[in-house]
Amino acid sequence: MKDVLLKITESSNWVVIFTLLILLVWEGYAPYFSFFRQKMKKRALHAARNFTLTVMNAIMTSLMFIWIWNWAADFTTVHQFGLMNQFALPAWGKALGVVLLFDIWTYWWHRFSHVVPFLWRFHRVHHSDPQMDVTTSNRFHIGEIFISNVIRIPLIMLFGAEFWHIALFSALMFPVVQFQHANIGLTPTLDRLLRIILVTPHMHKVHHSRYYKETNSNYTSMFSIWDRLFGSFRLSKDLSKIQLGLNHFDSDKKQSLGGMLATPLGKNHTLPKSENKTELEP
Repeated sequence: MKDVLLKITESSNWVVIFTLLILLVWEGYAPYFSFFRQKMKKRALHAARNFTLTVMNAIMTSLMFIWIWNWAADFTTVHQFGLMNQFALPAWGKALGVVLLFDIWTYWWHRFSHVVPFLWRFHRVHHSDPQMDVTTSNRFHIGEIFISNVIRIPLIMLFGAEFWHIALFSALMFPVVQFQHANIGLTPTLDRLLRIILVTPHMHKVHHSRYYKETNSNYTSMFSIWDRLFGSFRLSKDLSKIQLGLNHFDSDKKQSLGGMLATPLGKNHTLPKSENKTELEP
């Protein structure tokens, strides 16, 4: 079982690339929102900006953190340290436990990023995309990725994770994250069935709404149970009317690569408290 999962995790990058290509084609032929219809140059520029952030984050993570995570995972194995090493579980049981623990943590990290002003400064780069599509799934400020990568080091040891557990979690999570950000729509029945377990495009479009009660919902990355369990689950009766992005960030300057990188240095707009849905402050 462990050998099979190791092979899966080793091919995770190909899974992510294949999922990305499928969703890019799907968006091109049957987009949910029409902001890129017959605007290939605009779509290509949007993708190039988001992919540049992706590459920057990937290089930083590879050079600075992969070896540290590997060291932390080796430490837990050698010293039998961490939560999952306190139980006599088979390999698949430990792997499942680590995946669930990391998914719970990702939920709370995301939620903290919406309520802690310092974290929101970085996280709003992700939310400021007014044309959310599959490329938005990796549109994160390098500062946010750096902070979350640092926090992952003690979590690996606390959870008792092996390195292949971390790779397995990524192999499972990233395709789901790509899927939920994609500019696609499912039939109501299919979306309803899938969101019993996973985050769906409907759920995540709600999360990227400018209306603060919708923005402050649906935080989970993979398993939808956490939003239901912690009271942050929300749907929209008319998904087609959702306004994506954040106010004050729609200009070409703000949407440029330089603008996105400078976003944490700008005015710290906070999420609004108004009950009026027309007052769409970021």
